Amino acid sequence: MSSTLPLALYGAATGLLEPFAPAILRGRAGRGKEDPARIGERLGRPGAPRPDGPLVWLHGVSVGETMSLLPLVTALRARRPDLGLLVTSGTVTAAELLQKRLPNGVIHQFAPIDAPGAVRRFLDHWRPSLAVFVESELWPNLILAARARGVRLALLSARMTEASANRWAGWPASARTLVGAFDLILPQDQATAARLRRLGATPGPLLNLKTVGEPLAADEAELARLRAAVAGRRVVLAASTHPGEEAIVAQAFHAAGGDGLLIVAPRHPERGPAIARELGATRRAAGETMDGPIHVADTLGELGLFFRLADVVVMGGGFLPGVGGHNPMEPARIGRPIITGPHAFNAADVYAAMFAEVAALEAADAETLARHLRGLRDYPLIARRMGEAALGFAHRQGAALDEAMALLEPLLPA
Repeated sequence: MSSTLPLALYGAATGLLEPFAPAILRGRAGRGKEDPARIGERLGRPGAPRPDGPLVWLHGVSVGETMSLLPLVTALRARRPDLGLLVTSGTVTAAELLQKRLPNGVIHQFAPIDAPGAVRRFLDHWRPSLAVFVESELWPNLILAARARGVRLALLSARMTEASANRWAGWPASARTLVGAFDLILPQDQATAARLRRLGATPGPLLNLKTVGEPLAADEAELARLRAAVAGRRVVLAASTHPGEEAIVAQAFHAAGGDGLLIVAPRHPERGPAIARELGATRRAAGETMDGPIHVADTLGELGLFFRLADVVVMGGGFLPGVGGHNPMEPARIGRPIITGPHAFNAADVYAAMFAEVAALEAADAETLARHLRGLRDYPLIARRMGEAALGFAHRQGAALDEAMALLEPLLPA
């Protein structure tokens, strides 16, 4: 596939800058943004041997994207156990979670930086037959180099903001080249589908991988221990919160009566100590008990425990502008009533469908959130029916994955 001038200039510029990449990555490692023992993977140097036979490569950047790949990994393993599977991610947190949740035999690596040498080394070693990208990953060097080697390409659960679409529209030939490199594009929503069409793509049916999958795992013995520690108190879980949101939820919790237990599970667990100081809370990572009214769940990979422990789940990311909200499907799969804030635009379609079925509620501010918490406490039948509606909604999403697998089938190696 021929390249346009902007893409050629991008390739040349990243090639010139590539010698500085090791020092930049070491600096990021010093700030906790890279794994210092695995910087070589970011430079395209493999950290594991390639398995024999055909290999499918799946890529997502951060926690949400990589976790959404897990149902696809499961489906591929079930349909084609002969295939080698490689999953790459871009963040340290995503890598830590993948190490815990990927099935045995599935290889994890950090994705290479989008520089010509790193991309070449990565593709030379792994030689994938099919590459599956999720959400908004349009790295020109990686995509075009893979395509030039005959790798089939799929972009699933694609998401593109209006701002990103407008930037790409400034280089229409480059945009057409990139989106045209994909054999299959399944957008997350109608807005993304329209934006991709404007750039020259031919998207297929809608698929949001974040709405499919199995409930998060939980250790039953630990869950029983936590339920005993809760001692019958009503539990409100604030999940995936961001700076400023913990204070809003705590204010609402106290305004609703302050009875029971508020558990705060921040999106970034390293914020746990600061949140505990701000709210006067105990911390799970510090081994502290849940004796007080507020407890911070600042550990990785344990949300399955706390979703099951909760009577109500308040999803973070949507109470202040900027983040865009978080996917509510994890608590929905466990049948919990869900409340979100007014700024959850990243999951707008999912929430709109759930609002229509009264499987979730929106709270514009702390006052409204307090009112919802009181209502769900005082009317447990409504809370139970909300949870049942959320669970039913989650169950119906599985059909989308079956359709996606049927479309992906022709791209799989023989």
